[in-house]
Amino acid sequence: MRNHLRLPPPAAPPLSGHLPFEDAPEVSDPIEVTSRYLTRGGRPWFPVSGEFHFSRYPAGQWEEELLKMKAGGITVVAAYVIWIHHEEIEGRIRFDGDRDLRHFAELCARHGLDFVPRIGPWCHAEVRNGGLPDWVLDLDCTPRTDDPVYLAPVRRWFAAIGDQLRGLDRAGGGPVVAVQIENELYDQPGHLLTLKRLAQSCGLSAPLWTATAWGGVQLPPDELLPLYGGYPETFWTEAHGGWPDTCRKHFFFTHQRDDEGIGADLRPTTVRGGEGPPTDRFPWATCELGGGMAHSYHRRPRVDAADVAALGLTKIGCGSVWQGYYMFHGGTNPRGKLTTLQESHATGYPNDLPVLTYDFQAPLGEYGQYRPSYHELRLQHLLLADLGHRIAPMASVLPQEQPAGQDDRTTLRWAVRCDADAGFLFVNNHQPHEPLPAHPDTSFRIDWPDGTELSLPSAPATVPPGASFCWPLRMPVAGARLDWATAQPVCRVENDGQTVLVLAAVDGIAPELALDASTVSSVSAPSGEITQVDGRVLVTGLAAGTDALVEIETADGGRVGLLVLDATTARSVYRGRAWDAQRLVLCREGVVFDDDEVRVHSTAGEPSFAVFPSPREPLSATGAQLRAEADGVFTRYRLAAQEPATEAPAPLAVRLTRPAGPVPAPAANAMGRASAPDDKAFESSAAEYRLDVPDALLDRPEGVLLRIDWTGDVARASTGGTLVADQFQAGQPWEIGLDRVDAGAARAHGITLRILPMHAEQDGVHLPSGADHREARVIGVTWSAVRAWPVRTG
Repeated sequence: MRNHLRLPPPAAPPLSGHLPFEDAPEVSDPIEVTSRYLTRGGRPWFPVSGEFHFSRYPAGQWEEELLKMKAGGITVVAAYVIWIHHEEIEGRIRFDGDRDLRHFAELCARHGLDFVPRIGPWCHAEVRNGGLPDWVLDLDCTPRTDDPVYLAPVRRWFAAIGDQLRGLDRAGGGPVVAVQIENELYDQPGHLLTLKRLAQSCGLSAPLWTATAWGGVQLPPDELLPLYGGYPETFWTEAHGGWPDTCRKHFFFTHQRDDEGIGADLRPTTVRGGEGPPTDRFPWATCELGGGMAHSYHRRPRVDAADVAALGLTKIGCGSVWQGYYMFHGGTNPRGKLTTLQESHATGYPNDLPVLTYDFQAPLGEYGQYRPSYHELRLQHLLLADLGHRIAPMASVLPQEQPAGQDDRTTLRWAVRCDADAGFLFVNNHQPHEPLPAHPDTSFRIDWPDGTELSLPSAPATVPPGASFCWPLRMPVAGARLDWATAQPVCRVENDGQTVLVLAAVDGIAPELALDASTVSSVSAPSGEITQVDGRVLVTGLAAGTDALVEIETADGGRVGLLVLDATTARSVYRGRAWDAQRLVLCREGVVFDDDEVRVHSTAGEPSFAVFPSPREPLSATGAQLRAEADGVFTRYRLAAQEPATEAPAPLAVRLTRPAGPVPAPAANAMGRASAPDDKAFESSAAEYRLDVPDALLDRPEGVLLRIDWTGDVARASTGGTLVADQFQAGQPWEIGLDRVDAGAARAHGITLRILPMHAEQDGVHLPSGADHREARVIGVTWSAVRAWPVRTG
């Protein structure tokens, strides 16, 4: 099918200077906002932010996890500063240990990451009372309003945050680029302005002040930058309501920014603040694109890597100029001195969540484990790191033939982002739950306002089910012009005077390169066929891989390379400075270099990596030797000494010590949503297993991840009577990081696993397919390394 799009004339210059976002005058790269995109140092800026809650993760591992985020393409770290985590007891504000906000911000600065504190005071984040301490709710006041009795402790809280971040704003050379006020407050613009002024009076400073914008939010005019979101699934909707339409729409190309479904557990979708911020005054920026999804007791959705990747790519095609993911890194709720700290029916919330786990199925999990979604998103983030400044000012243009509605699964979903000279074609043929069909004989015709017509590819192709991709259109590459490629741009590399554009092939679509013949003098390829058609040089039949480097001499005497990687290899590409041996971390799923100048290719699951271009001097690492081998155009390095054994996941012995008893009758809250079993149910009815972990595993420096295959409804793990992990059954293995377990208690008492089966009459719970919940049983336990190989430099 021929898909046709006639591009409009270039848009008028964006509105600027209308928002009072003033950066520190001393900075060399001031941040500003136009009506269509953000700028930094006068250049269009496309930030990529990832949520990581420092108070839900061990402080001793923050730095390594931030490096993983940076290697995954995150440039901005966002974090709720959760009031109840810091001041559960009135007057005892804690910023020590895992609550050390200042240290976390300083680590961001050390590694060139921007920081966005989301200071509340109400934040939600699936936290007890939305983050408000119990003692605040006990005051004779109306929270989340301008009630003076409420604002008095808020002022003290903001002042404490201001003290922590003093000198870390932009004026002090710090990483704070934005501050979010409140969260999901959709109908009180006056209170939002009060909170902003209050925060400023307490010493908080940032070029950007933001607020969440879903639910038709009413914002104080030109004071807060609206940020949007969108999730592939929800835990907060009804158990058996099906896949929500508010999620379904995020897999279509549209210019509708709002998502009335986010926060709808606390604000019904029929209740909205208003029409929302005017889209002609603000760029499309996001802070909550679903990097995964939490599980509540009554609804436990499964989110796959393809869901996250398709949603993220579609938002870029829709016009996003700030990709913000919630969550990018999972965590674990801290233990309260007075109460548990999770959202629950006991605190009046519509949803019961696990006591401890806040894994969120995130790209980086609760224990730092890599998920396939991490590699999928990194591929997109590499594109934005290199070409985001070109994409950000480009308008999003939708074809005239649009899907007939959200139930239309036959019309191809696509869009173009372009300016007067070049553009990118976005296609999404994936959505959760309801697979989209293949689109055979597909081609595209793009008509530019200057009369240029692109018809691609040269022969119609089939868009496979599940595919989502971005192709370049009329892209300049160091003197050559790539009119199109049926492969996604990844990054550019300088190699001895030659600019190499790395591209990723799309599974099921043959790579094809089309160059403007007037811009090249010669083209050679290691495979395939080179022809000239209609003023273009076509390279077809190319075998994608690490040696598929197409060599080009440009008409002006320059040298250009086009390197097309196969889809699998492309998902293991990192950016890094290969010769900076001071900050090298060899991680099990990849190689993290704390810089972004040279591209690194890593093979997942091996202590090896490959570098292109080759470093001028051989690499070395403290505590190990690196052996170099040629690998096509790459140089591959492997650990040759002190390399940990590459054990396959090994089984551990576990024994049943008490069978499950009769399960209490199911309970529900006032909304009729199923409630999680309480502590008494575990004491009386749970099946109990003992897991003895060998000392060698408890002492492994790189960390160990237990993987428990189980059936049942709810599971808890404890050592010496202390709860260390919990999980709701959702058809996935239960993972526990051994470094969160007290080694002494585990040696003395083992790890106790308690599992409750689901009551036979419980019908108020949504489970994904494959979730076995009736019988409480541990099928088996294996282990593997979780964080890093014990080899690093410096």
